Amino acid sequence: MKKFDSIDHLANGTLRQQDAYHTLKTQQVLEKLKSFDPILAGTIPIDIAIASSDLDVICCYEDVQHFKAQLEHHFSGYAGFKLKERRINEVHSVVANFHINNWPVEIFGQNKPTRKQNAYLHMLVEYRFLISQGEAFRTLIVHLKEQGMKTEPAFAKALGINGDPYIELLKLSVADDEPQAP
Repeated sequence: MKKFDSIDHLANGTLRQQDAYHTLKTQQVLEKLKSFDPILAGTIPIDIAIASSDLDVICCYEDVQHFKAQLEHHFSGYAGFKLKERRINEVHSVVANFHINNWPVEIFGQNKPTRKQNAYLHMLVEYRFLISQGEAFRTLIVHLKEQGMKTEPAFAKALGINGDPYIELLKLSVADDEPQAP
């Protein structure tokens, strides 16, 4: 979805979105990751962030060692910098965490195009539900998140979806179709 290909829409969003935009722009986070097709995913772009929400940047790498070296080079000077590797859904993943200003940041990379990564697909499905279900639905999601639920389980609960919320939401990620509640 073209809307999420850049962060420009955040410049005129909520105060929190504007702050995220300003932080990412002034620190040149996406510019430093440009060769890895970075996309800001998660709760900030779709306006369901809570106080503890972070800036989730997803990336695609071809050479894991080069990606890790670039993360170290550009971000190791930030507070709380940690770099780890793990397998997520059988896919090798690299995760860097650190803080910029008042924001926790997570940079997540896989050898998989960013627009095919689960974080991006989940965000698109969630955004479509937020648009189709209206403001009361968005408020409910934020409330559930403030109660401690993660984003995907909050959507599953609000929509009455049974099973693993991460898998079930992915099943609804048919390109450009309006999702239908079960």
